[in-house]
Amino acid sequence: MGLKRETVITREPIPGLAELDTPVISDGIGAVARFSGVVRAKEGESQIEALDYEVYEAMAYRQFDLIVDQIAEKWPTVALVKVIHRVGRVPVKEPSLWVEVQAPHRLEAFEAMQFLIDTMKQTVPIWKASVCD
Repeated sequence: MGLKRETVITREPIPGLAELDTPVISDGIGAVARFSGVVRAKEGESQIEALDYEVYEAMAYRQFDLIVDQIAEKWPTVALVKVIHRVGRVPVKEPSLWVEVQAPHRLEAFEAMQFLIDTMKQTVPIWKASVCD
């Protein structure tokens, strides 16, 4: 069947869980791991009201593709990788990142998700700046 991938970079708020719920894509899927990264009110010692995200969009999509290619190689049973990253101003308590990974077993779903998030932070050209009160 191959790995299904979806990457979205948007200035719009990330929808709620019910709207993001992706159907399980095959009978062999036993794990659906989902992660939502939410803007917190403190960054280090500073109180903040939002984060401003900037992106080099074409390169960001390319880097996400390369990360998903690596996931397909390291965890060949992963069936779906979905990423939504919000850019622009994201207020406290709102998500800036949504990731979903579907796989036959939880271990590969969790490992692939962790790999995606860690690698994304190192290689995808999305930068954030705190907006303080």
